[in-house]
Amino acid sequence: MDLEGVRTFVAAADAGQFQEAAVELGVTQQAVSKRIAGLERGLGVRLFTRTARGAELTIDGQAFLPHARELLRVAERAAASVHTGRRPLRVDVLASRSAGSGLMRGFHSAHPDIDLDVVMLVDIDTAVAAIRSGTIDASFRAVAMPGRPLPQGIACARVLDETLQLLTGPAHVLAGARSVTLADLAGHRIWMPGIVPGTEWAAYYDDMVAEFGLTIEATGPNFGSDALLDTVADTPALATFMGEHARLVWPAGHGLRRIPVTDPTPVYPHALLWHRDNPHPALATLRAHLAAVTPGHDAPGTWRPPWAIPN
Repeated sequence: MDLEGVRTFVAAADAGQFQEAAVELGVTQQAVSKRIAGLERGLGVRLFTRTARGAELTIDGQAFLPHARELLRVAERAAASVHTGRRPLRVDVLASRSAGSGLMRGFHSAHPDIDLDVVMLVDIDTAVAAIRSGTIDASFRAVAMPGRPLPQGIACARVLDETLQLLTGPAHVLAGARSVTLADLAGHRIWMPGIVPGTEWAAYYDDMVAEFGLTIEATGPNFGSDALLDTVADTPALATFMGEHARLVWPAGHGLRRIPVTDPTPVYPHALLWHRDNPHPALATLRAHLAAVTPGHDAPGTWRPPWAIPN
């Protein structure tokens, strides 16, 4: 449907005269008549009848008017959704319970006036493509893929080094430990079904396995964190890694243990990626917020892959 014809129809209905509608729209009266005639042909009905007082809506015109107004409102919202500065800031996080999601919740609390769209993409290639196309404004990612630098125009900044902890059930042999070293974990089965081959977090754990001789299994379907917690709680031979900022809730009967990992402490280096030419005004606000609320990086006694996004 021709939106200019719809807009002209609404203006004429409000004014009651084609001439006044023409003045309001900045066109000639003939243009108003032609647009409305075209709309009437498309709908197959008469929308106005001419009277001595001007133009009056027919019964069909009266029925169409509220829908015409809604069409114009929808068109305005559609245009606003892609207009930089008026559309929401679109940010990608890895998962709803991840550290990036927590940082965005904190940002929303500090800046409730900024509209947000939070999405969850799978891998860094998808995220970078979305940043380059303007589909999203920023993405929380952990590391740059080894041997694959970020494309030209993509900027990044480390925002959080998240400590990893060991999560076990109550019957696991390490459940009573106050802390464990990475060397202590050699020979134990660490189950992480959420690892997706080819992603940056898969590369992160591949390097951890290679350097410390760990056994990390990604077998079986990924039914989400609740199923993972259920299985770890019920299986004495299994443990998993969880970030210290991961928001986890489990039944009291699970008896799960969060155990600090030391010597060294593995950290997951979250970074924010964005396009250097992105003009969205809220993007600068987000970057300033993250710089103010997150601590420093590369603390002594921590480990991250050498190819992770630098500080």
